[in-house]
Amino acid sequence: MATTRGQIVAQLRLGPKTVDALAAAVGLTDNGVRAHLQVLERDGLVQVAGTRRRAGLGKPARLYEIVPDAEERFSRAYALLFRALIDSLALRKDRAALTKVLEDAGRQLGRQLARPAEGRRQQAIAAMGILTELGGLVELEGGRESDLIRGAGCPVSAATAAHPAVCRGVAALLAEAIGADVRECCVRDGRPRCQFEIRSRSSAR
Repeated sequence: MATTRGQIVAQLRLGPKTVDALAAAVGLTDNGVRAHLQVLERDGLVQVAGTRRRAGLGKPARLYEIVPDAEERFSRAYALLFRALIDSLALRKDRAALTKVLEDAGRQLGRQLARPAEGRRQQAIAAMGILTELGGLVELEGGRESDLIRGAGCPVSAATAAHPAVCRGVAALLAEAIGADVRECCVRDGRPRCQFEIRSRSSAR
């Protein structure tokens, strides 16, 4: 993160800091730092941690910090570990067994992220919300018999090219979470992209 905003984030990862301290660290004016902090707060990366008394008189200075779950966004360890785990499972299990393990894991996570909705369109919108929370960028394409969610990328692309069963796991997650039938039809060559077909369970029979 070589940008000025990245430098501010790096400073805050070391611990809470005031605007003055950040300005001195990155070589900006106080107002310049505040402008970057506003964007980082809006993006959910930074929050006010409290105040610190200034020397002498005057209002206490606000302390800013990285939000507790932001470290996960900066870490590459999750993707690397996930890929290594799937590689290891693939060496020990045949394709059908690996798919079952991933679908079971997807259903388990789907229960934690449950968003039951009535009607196929609302179910598709709920699925889009889940994929967005997981790091996807998706859009909805409606149809007569089904809705299609298309992704601009893939939040688990570290593993999907070598292990298509991962996409089945994500489909199982969505199906469990929204209470609909979900079929993966993801694009895995070139730039991986999520693609899931949503059908209400009554129309799928």
